[in-house]
Parts: sequence; C-alpha cells; structure tokens
Amino acid sequence: MSDALKLALGSLVIGCIVLCLKVLAWWITGSVALLSDALESTVNLATAFAALVAIQVAARPPDANHPFGHHKAEYFSAVLEGVMIIIAALFILREAYDGFFSPRALDAPLEGLLINGAATVVNAVWAAVLVRRGQALKSPALVADGKHLWTDVVTSAGVAAGVLMAMLTGWWLLDPLMAALVAVNILWSGSRVVKASLSGLMDEAVPEETLALVRDVISTEASGAVEAHDLRTRHAGSVTFIEFHLVVPAEMTVYDAHEICDRVEEAIGKAVPDTRVTIHVEPEHKSKHTGIVVLD
Repeated sequence: MSDALKLALGSLVIGCIVLCLKVLAWWITGSVALLSDALESTVNLATAFAALVAIQVAARPPDANHPFGHHKAEYFSAVLEGVMIIIAALFILREAYDGFFSPRALDAPLEGLLINGAATVVNAVWAAVLVRRGQALKSPALVADGKHLWTDVVTSAGVAAGVLMAMLTGWWLLDPLMAALVAVNILWSGSRVVKASLSGLMDEAVPEETLALVRDVISTEASGAVEAHDLRTRHAGSVTFIEFHLVVPAEMTVYDAHEICDRVEEAIGKAVPDTRVTIHVEPEHKSKHTGIVVLD
C-alpha cells in the first residue's frame, strides 16, 4: 500500500472521530455555531473518501485508453472537495439565518467547548501531516484535503470564540452570528481549492522557478547541440510533463543526438522528480535563435 493511500485511509478514520466529537458537542449544547462546525465535518468525511478513490485511480499504470496515465484523477477529487466546502457553507448560512431570528441560551456550553476543542486539536495535527506529506508526495488530493481540514480548524476556533463570548456576555445572538462569519470564510477557502484544482485540469504550466531550473539544466547538459526552443510544460497530479525541440548540427549522427537527449533527460529527472520528457530533434537549419542557448 502506497504512502498516499495510507494517508487517505487515515483521513477517513480521523474524520469519523472528529465528526463524532463535534456532533456530541452540538447535542449537549444546542449551539447553532457548533452545529455548523459539525456540518462541515460531514464534508470532511465525504472528501476524504473522494481523495481515497482518486488516489487509487491515479496510481493505475497507463493503459490503451489512457496512455499518459491516470494522474489527473486527483484533481477531480480536489474540485469535488472545493464544491462540497461551498455547499457546507451554504447549509451553515441557512442554520445561522434561523438562529439569528430566534437566539436562545445554550445548554452546558463549557462542556461543549471542551469536546469541540479536542476535535480541533486532532484536526490541526492531521491537517499539518496531510499538507506536508501531500506536498512531498506531489498529491493534489492530499494537499487539498489537508487545506480543507485547516479551514475546519479555523472554523472551530472561530466557533469556540463566539460560543465563549456568548456564554460570558449572555448575548446569545453571537452564536448564529459567528456561524455566519465562519460560513463566509469557508466559502472563500472553497473557491481557492476549486481554482487551484482547475489549473491542473487545464494543463497549467509549472511554476516559473521550476521552468527556470529546467532551462538551466538544458543549457548546461545539452553540450554538443546548438539550441533548444519551444519548451512546454504541464503538470498532472504528481507527474510533470516537459517537451521541447533540440537543434543539433546537421552532420551529427543519430547515435550522438540520442546520447545528448539521454543525458538531458537524466539531468532533468534529477532536478525535477517524476518527469516525463519528450525531445524532438531537429537539424541546424531549424534554429530559431530565440530559444535556450546551449553552453559548450
């Protein structure tokens, strides 16, 4: 079982524990804000399951129908997470609207806050693990799941502050008001998750710093060639696709040109892990004099 799959399974277990704690906190207090927090945790479970399925699909090797692999499956999970975050926020706004017009005193608010606080600590630790390991494994689904959990941590902190203030002041209107503010924050974070995931589905190029690194590698490792041009990149899940045209002297043999390509591919693979490099070799008269200059 891969590390990414183990983390995805861990998210399901953590999600169940946190949901149970938050539902208990809402049940003993009747707080609209704590209910909104519990509603978001139901989304955590659903998105953790979506991430698990997406990671399993993305790990499949290329086949006849998918010769470039299944790496983009993780982006669909990340998009789904963003959409579900937004849906959860809309549900929370509805509950806050009802609570705003009929505020009431909470039952056992201190006990509810302690239980909800325990759930928040569990979420915070697991979110940090998911983001850190997801970035190391280049897994968009795990990173999106971790960032989603961070929004849940922020949500829980805001809810706790609202419930505590309401308990200390007796202004029970603060309970639904805090729920509404938290929902707005969730809407914002959900839109960011969707935007980041769509960039992968749209074959967005690698970051500028990665592109500069690839250019430097080509320039220093393609000794014997004339130039490189038409460099294009895209990322799909954990894999980066790189392609470009390499201009070689007209008299160079196919063997020598192939040796240069192998050298460049190996160097790019070391500089940017998990890459698929495609090089189109061209004769010298195809030079554009605007591409990457090859150093002797």
